[in-house]
Amino acid sequence: MRIISICPSNTELMAYLDCLHMLVGVDDYSDWPESVKDLPRLGPDLCINMNLVERLQPDLVVASLSVPGMERNIEELEKRRISHIVLNPQSLEDISNDLLTLAAKLGIQEKGEQVVARYRDFLAEYRNISATIQEKQTLYWEWWPKPVFSPGKVNWLTEISELAGGVNIFQDEDVASVQTGWETIRKKNPAHICLAWVGVQTNKMNPAIVAKREGWNEIEAIQKGHIHIMEESLYCRPSPRLLLGLKKVAALIHPEKYPVNDGVDPLLREEMRENRTN
Repeated sequence: MRIISICPSNTELMAYLDCLHMLVGVDDYSDWPESVKDLPRLGPDLCINMNLVERLQPDLVVASLSVPGMERNIEELEKRRISHIVLNPQSLEDISNDLLTLAAKLGIQEKGEQVVARYRDFLAEYRNISATIQEKQTLYWEWWPKPVFSPGKVNWLTEISELAGGVNIFQDEDVASVQTGWETIRKKNPAHICLAWVGVQTNKMNPAIVAKREGWNEIEAIQKGHIHIMEESLYCRPSPRLLLGLKKVAALIHPEKYPVNDGVDPLLREEMRENRTN
């Protein structure tokens, strides 16, 4: 099959299903794994060049609603009658279901079930550890600094926080994304600040600037030096790479409870073990 992915998280789903060889084109922001950088680029995920998509003659385009503004891509796919599926994950379980949906479309149901089984097993392992933690750490996740955007209840980062033995300070906001202000965050007084600015490389983020915000010297996270620079790719994309992000944040906030973060993808480690066995 000839597959096109127009969203980085969907490209990553293809990788976990071991189907990168089917890809004939991707959006400009798909950057993992390294091999996808050699594929034809179709433009930014919010502005896909549909003329190029048509020229590549895909059997299936994997689209997404995970980022606001993707709707126009889907409208254009429908207008041009290009075969496609639309994923719209908001939770960790949604991601596992998307893996199964995509695997079924690609005719590799068994592979999809194997990947999802390992994915759910890893989440269960961290869920069990979290259940033993009495004092949960409060976390503030910052997607953008001005205006401030942070994940609400309807987002995988609230689940990641819980699995890591923490609590998202906006977990009671029944939305995917919360627009708020610095004063509100100061009053909530998080124990940890996790910066994952969308579209910004980690080397461009300066914790010292965050600490200088008005009144923030009173925040526990600032006083204890708990400002963490987090990779957007491990926290803002709904794919199994979130498990790597979970390993990192859990080891940061509860090093006494969770395994040391070795930086190894738990799903790919299992894949390598199986390959050696076979």
